[in-house]
Amino acid sequence: MQRKRWLALYTRPRFEKKIQKVLVEQNIECYLPMIKTLRQWSDRRKWVEVPLFSSYIFVKVSHLEYLSVLNAPGSVKFVSFEGNAVEIPEKQIEAIKWVLSTNIETEPLEEKIPEGSKVEVIKGPLMGLIAEMTRYNNKNIIMLRIEQLDKSIEVKIPRNHVRIL
Repeated sequence: MQRKRWLALYTRPRFEKKIQKVLVEQNIECYLPMIKTLRQWSDRRKWVEVPLFSSYIFVKVSHLEYLSVLNAPGSVKFVSFEGNAVEIPEKQIEAIKWVLSTNIETEPLEEKIPEGSKVEVIKGPLMGLIAEMTRYNNKNIIMLRIEQLDKSIEVKIPRNHVRIL
């Protein structure tokens, strides 16, 4: 059996859900992280579900399924480096799933962590991930960065769940 690995597929704009539907029909494992956001139109406001990373969907494929995914309507290319598709670690996919499934609240900081500091998550489901401390509206927020996509997710994590590197 061929080893499957997570890859990031770059898609045409607003094709993420269409590609997900096609891949599910082909029994190809995929993950499209979605968030709810309030959108404003000229006549109304409405909560809509949108992809967390626009124009990206994660797929877990073997070498044999690689071309099937690229042939899906709206697929552009895999995120790659020097011509090779970049593997997304399973731990990062699980971290995204966990972050989207919970509302983590911050605790008061016992010690200040300077903005821009690199930190390691030492407790909880995100344990082992390296992140960056940012500041937003005077609140300390951990920024999880997915290096392969050059994308970030901001998450509130209790201070006692991280240590400065």
